[in-house]
Amino acid sequence: MKAYQVVESGKPLQLNEFETPEPQGSEVLLKTVACGVCHSDVHIHEGAFDLGGGNKLPLPLEMPYTLGHEIFGEVIKLGPDASDINIGDKRVVYPWIGCNQCDVCSSGDEHLCAGGPVLGVQKGGGFGDHVLVPNSKYLMDAGATPDHLAGSYACSGLTAYTALKKSGIKDSSDSLVIVGAGGLGMMGIQIAKAAFNTQPIVVDVDDAKLDLALQNGASHTINSAKEGAFEEIHGMTGGVGAVIDFVGSDLSTGFAASLLRKGGKYIIVGLYGGELSHPLPMMVLMERNIQGSYVGSLANMKELMSLVKEGKIEPIPVEKRHASEASQTLEDLKAGKIMGRAALMHD
Repeated sequence: MKAYQVVESGKPLQLNEFETPEPQGSEVLLKTVACGVCHSDVHIHEGAFDLGGGNKLPLPLEMPYTLGHEIFGEVIKLGPDASDINIGDKRVVYPWIGCNQCDVCSSGDEHLCAGGPVLGVQKGGGFGDHVLVPNSKYLMDAGATPDHLAGSYACSGLTAYTALKKSGIKDSSDSLVIVGAGGLGMMGIQIAKAAFNTQPIVVDVDDAKLDLALQNGASHTINSAKEGAFEEIHGMTGGVGAVIDFVGSDLSTGFAASLLRKGGKYIIVGLYGGELSHPLPMMVLMERNIQGSYVGSLANMKELMSLVKEGKIEPIPVEKRHASEASQTLEDLKAGKIMGRAALMHD
């Protein structure tokens, strides 16, 4: 098999070739059809997350490793104990795999397990042309979803769906603001409409991305860098019930938290980096709720994929690129040059 691998943090990926793994036990081997490229891949490729104040959270990953956690592939081999799957099935992979031995995994929050073999991080992901999945329970049917879009539901879709559930939004009577009109934000718009019957206000600093968000279902779009942005949103809402921040930077957090009405919820999803600074009395006087949200559980993935399979979630723009363009795609995503999502297509 072949894989475009990280051999040094922040440096161009290297094409390596090695023996294709043989599935054992309940394992399932997929030939990768497409793999979405996520902003998390950019941070993992850089080898650290920005904690603000000049501090970094290093990622102690053994080199070389294969990125790519938004995996869509075709089943080509089964371990002797694999079940509920057939050769030739095309499936989206749930990559947030835990150790399946700890209390966290037992509670159903496998994605929060500290010792799990997450695909595209600790274990080889979709930047390789084959992916070994531990069990068929991690494989999801995407119905008639196009190949280049399907894998995006394993991260951007799941992340947006989980954050929206945590926000407490029920319907169009609840005001919702999405910060960030990139791939995650675009997915959030579609899932908000399909699963929560609401069209969010979308905030960004890029007018081109805001135009695309409006075309794809945002109720209103506002450039937060322009004067009067806060007043405009407050005038429309009287204070926002929930803000979901798909950026997660020093600048986005200050603006987003200030939008909340009393009792409002601020869900931070993005990993751009930095520090959160917020006046403590306002936390109490406004009873603001600030919560992080990290991808989502296997149960949430199954709920989301039911909506996907039924065709209830409208597609978002996805730029198709050949897998050999993996390095350039990471650079373009980091520079904000990609509208919506990007997917690497394998031969």
